[in-house]
Amino acid sequence: MAGLSIPGVTDTYNTNDTVEKLMQIERIPLTREQNQLDEYKSQQTAWREVNTQLTSLRDSTKTLYSYENPFNNKLTTSTQEAAITATANRGAELQSFKVDVIQPATADRFLTEELDSSYKVPSGVYTYKVGEKQLTINWKGGSLKEFSDAINKRSNGIVKSMLVGASAGKKTLLIEAIPTGKENKLIFEGAAKDFAIESGMISPVKSSSSSFGAKASEIKQVTYKENDKQNRMPEISTTRTSVTDGKVTVQPRGGYEVSIPDSVKNNQNMHLSFTVKATSLEDITQVLNNTAAEPEIPDGFYAEFGGISIKNATSDTLLPKSTAKPEPVDPVSTKNVFYAVFSDGTERVISTPDLFSENEISIDLSVSEYKGIQSIAVRNANTAYSLEVSEFTAYDSAANLGYAPNHAIAEAGDAIIKYEGITITRPTNDIDDVVPEITLNVHDKTEKTATITVKIDKEASKNALIEFVGKYNQAVAKINVLSQNKQDIIDELDYLSDDEKEKLTKQLGMFQTDFSLSNIKSNMQTILSSTYATSESATIRSLNQIGIATNATGFSGSYSQSRLRGYLEIDEKKLDEALENNIDDIKNLFGFDTDGDLIIDEGIAYKLDKQITAYTQTGGILALKTSTLDSKIKSSQTRITKLEDQMDKKEAELRQKYSTMQGTLSSLENQQTSIDNFTKQQNRQNQ
Repeated sequence: MAGLSIPGVTDTYNTNDTVEKLMQIERIPLTREQNQLDEYKSQQTAWREVNTQLTSLRDSTKTLYSYENPFNNKLTTSTQEAAITATANRGAELQSFKVDVIQPATADRFLTEELDSSYKVPSGVYTYKVGEKQLTINWKGGSLKEFSDAINKRSNGIVKSMLVGASAGKKTLLIEAIPTGKENKLIFEGAAKDFAIESGMISPVKSSSSSFGAKASEIKQVTYKENDKQNRMPEISTTRTSVTDGKVTVQPRGGYEVSIPDSVKNNQNMHLSFTVKATSLEDITQVLNNTAAEPEIPDGFYAEFGGISIKNATSDTLLPKSTAKPEPVDPVSTKNVFYAVFSDGTERVISTPDLFSENEISIDLSVSEYKGIQSIAVRNANTAYSLEVSEFTAYDSAANLGYAPNHAIAEAGDAIIKYEGITITRPTNDIDDVVPEITLNVHDKTEKTATITVKIDKEASKNALIEFVGKYNQAVAKINVLSQNKQDIIDELDYLSDDEKEKLTKQLGMFQTDFSLSNIKSNMQTILSSTYATSESATIRSLNQIGIATNATGFSGSYSQSRLRGYLEIDEKKLDEALENNIDDIKNLFGFDTDGDLIIDEGIAYKLDKQITAYTQTGGILALKTSTLDSKIKSSQTRITKLEDQMDKKEAELRQKYSTMQGTLSSLENQQTSIDNFTKQQNRQNQ
């Protein structure tokens, strides 16, 4: 309470100082309680900081043995990163495989003619379709830029637009489909089609198509050298084919080749479509294996004239039948029956993944994806399936829409790759269904075969271990400061700022009589220094073997007082070597399953997590510490409030008493002065 001050009255008797000195004595219990409250708060802050450090260590520890542990991370490399890369999931196998990118997936990208910068796009309902998606814009008319902005604003992942400065005062408008793949062609409808024609982006064309490959005169003997052909397995031959009602039936081990007309193979807008249906039969190898070995006699030759084919009769050796048991012939089953034959003699498989469904399947090929194609070969190497192949229909894909682009920067096409020699077609450049747990990212055509390698991401494992060591040392440093009263502990932490050192100095030895911290430190050191027999063949069984040690002499053998504090040290060279050669052992060192129930129940990280959790969990040791201090803080605050009220009352009481005393003394002084003045006055009168 502030000193009492009355205007016109001086503190002649120093009553304010007297009251203040008396109150200082009275405030001793309050001051003591306030200091105690500050100590409680400092202790609570320290326990919370310990909890934060241990929680951070526990989180880092969990990552070393959980499902997301870094030892399962995979890293991929590509020898042709500009053309193809890959991303591997944690479940991917360590492997290398070869990939050729024939072409990446593309989208339609069409330009207009050069238009005046002042050109106005007419009003109307503009509809753009890409695959099954559609974008419709109710356009009120405006400039090219406004129209381009309107498309991009409503794009919704369907189409996008860009305005390009072509020449002085001229601009061209680019409209691009966003989804890739040959099935995602950009289609114009309504005002969009009218504007595309008017701006010179597209031109009307007439639809046309032609068919071939379903006449005996068009079928020729297939050329083929079967590298892995079995003895006594029939050659693939046209003699096992027949033409009926515009379809070719290809019996087991039958085949033929059809040349593609020049008008088709030289037009990159052309497509080839056909159907095929497989029918299961009794496997011909059953008959072959039950037939005695006979001399192999080639099929009879045939002659053609005027569209008529005449076959020679089959020759007969007239030799006696053999009774020798023949060498068994294994059944053959393959979905690779259609091949694109190129002008340089090379071939590419035409994929038919659903061939054995026994349903009629449709196949569509873009000539632009098979540049240099000359013919299509059909080889039914199967021994238990016949094929029914339709005629080949050639059509102009652009003409089927009724228009064709005039200035196509790119046209919709599928990505085509060869994976280990197998040709694969996909509509997107991110292909995740070829190699298990791996996504192939196609960027461009490969100049030469790319090798994709999947390996362990050792850098991620190393970083996780370094982070773990750092978090562990931070936690141990905090425990050392709070549990020991040695200034050297702080001085050794040269990574601290001056402010951080000053703060820790105030906490030095704060809990040196509390054994909770020394216990957890001792338990953690025991866990880290123990050996773990994860398997009989394991090379790595202790932390020291991977270059991480906690002993006082460390790796160099020299003595250091700071190493007695329990900090971990890393021998980086030794750690790199262990990660290179024994990463599975390291993974098991931190966490492994001892009883086969697929649950981690042993290992350094597992035990540390369990130990730390007892301290940091809700209701754990540290929570109990802070909750106890919460109670003490509340009780102390209550006592302080009560003592402050008492001090206010006591000070008011003292000031009232001393004020009354001062008033009385002042009154007496005034009376004395009056008496003295009266006496002096009387004496002057008597004189």
